[in-house]
Amino acid sequence: MSEDNQHAGFLSLDDLTTAVDSGQITTVLLAVPNMLGQLKGKRLDAPGFLKTIKGGAEMCAYVLATNVDMEALDGFELTGWEAGFGDVAVVPDLATIRRLPYMPGTVLIHADALHHSGLPVDVAPRTMLRTQLDRLTDLGLDVKVGLESEFMLYQGTAQQAHAAGYRGLEPVAPHNLDYALDHPVELTDFLDDLENVLRDAGTPVEAVKPEGAAGQIEVTFPYGEAMAACDAYTVYKHAVKHLGGRHTMTPTFMASPRTELGSGLHLHLSLWRDGRNAFAIRDEGELPETMQEAIAGLLSGLPHLAPLYASNVNSYKRFRLRSFAPTHFTWGRDNRGCAIRVTGHGDGAHLEVRLAGADANPYLALAASLAAIHHGITEQPKLPPETTGDAYQTDDGLPVPADLVEALADFRSSKLALDAFGPAVVRHYAYAARHEIRWHRHRVTDAELERGFLRA
Repeated sequence: MSEDNQHAGFLSLDDLTTAVDSGQITTVLLAVPNMLGQLKGKRLDAPGFLKTIKGGAEMCAYVLATNVDMEALDGFELTGWEAGFGDVAVVPDLATIRRLPYMPGTVLIHADALHHSGLPVDVAPRTMLRTQLDRLTDLGLDVKVGLESEFMLYQGTAQQAHAAGYRGLEPVAPHNLDYALDHPVELTDFLDDLENVLRDAGTPVEAVKPEGAAGQIEVTFPYGEAMAACDAYTVYKHAVKHLGGRHTMTPTFMASPRTELGSGLHLHLSLWRDGRNAFAIRDEGELPETMQEAIAGLLSGLPHLAPLYASNVNSYKRFRLRSFAPTHFTWGRDNRGCAIRVTGHGDGAHLEVRLAGADANPYLALAASLAAIHHGITEQPKLPPETTGDAYQTDDGLPVPADLVEALADFRSSKLALDAFGPAVVRHYAYAARHEIRWHRHRVTDAELERGFLRA
C-alpha cells in the first residue's frame, strides 16, 4: 500500500480544526467498539468537540457490558444496578480521525474507554488487543495483519427483512458467482459505491469478489498494523450497512444466516522482528522456528479461547463438514480445510487463522490469536504433525467446540486465558457467554416447530 493511500481519508487535529472552522465538518462520531465489535458512541457537534477535546466525553459503562439487544444487564463487575450504571471516560485516539464520505460533513474518531482514575477499562476490546500486542512487543516482535471478511447481501430493506421474519429473503445474485466478473448490475453498483467510500475513508480494499453462496461477498483488506486493521474493519461494517440501506439491500454478518451457509472472518497474520518477517519461508522448505512455535501455540491455545472469537450460539453452526470452516484444530500448507493455514511465499509467508465467523469482533478474535501465539513462543508446546489431504477426514487435533456451552466450560477454567487476559476479563466475557446461552435455552425455534409440531 502506498504512503498516499495510507493517509488518504485521515485528518490531523489541525486539519480537523481547519475543516470545522470552514464549515466542511459539522459532526464528530466518537466511537468505542463494544463487545460485539460494533461502533457505539455519540454524535457530537464538531466545534463543541474541539473545545472539550482534552476532556474527551463520557458514556454509560453498560456499552461494554451488554448484549446485542442493548439490555441493561446486571451481574457484570464493570457496571450494573448495584453500581448505578455509571459512566466511563471516552478518550479520542487522535490518530484515527477520518472522514466518512457516505455521511457528508462527518468524521469518525475511535476512542478508548478509561476509568475515572485514568486506568484503561480492561474489558474494552481495544484495550484487550493492545495488551496482547504489548506482550509480543516485549518479546521483540511486531504484528502485521490483513483481514478477509465475508457477508451475505439480500434484496430489500432491513424493515422488509424484519417483517418477513428474515425468512425467504432473495439474495442479490441468483446463484453461486464465486470469482465471477459478470455481476448483476445492482450488485456492481453496490460494490463500486463500497470500494469508493472505503478508499476515501482511508480503508482501501485489496480485493472484492462474490463468494461461494448466492449473494455472498468477500472483501480482503491490505496487510498492515494490527489496531489500524481492526479499526478499519469497524468502519467497513458501518459502511456496508449504511450503503445497504441506500441501495435497498440488507447485509448480514451472521456466521450462519441459514442452514448449511457460513460466512467467515479470516485473520492473516505474521510476526516481524527487526523489520524482517519472522515467518518468511525460504525455498518452500522447513517452516521457520518462530512460525512453528506460533502454530503450536494457536493449536494448543485457541481451543480454550473460543468465546472470544465465536461469542454467539449461532457462531458454532458454521463449523460443518466441508464447509470451508474448520471442524478440528489442525494446520496445513495451503489447506483451506484446516483451522490454521500456512500461506504465502518467501517474505510474504504468513498464517491464516480460519476459525472466526463473520459475527466475530476483530479485536477479540485477533487478541485471542496473539495470546495463543505468545503461549506458543514462551511455553513451546509440541507442534502437531501437518494435516495433508482432506482435513475433514482426519482425526488430527481437538475438535472445534460443538457449541457455546462447551466453549464456555474450557474458557472459564483456562490457565492460558487467565494468564493472558486476567481474571476480571475472563469473568466478564464468561458472564456474557452465559447470558447468551440462557437467552437461547428456553426459546422455541422454527426448526423445532417444523420437526415436532405434528409428530411429537
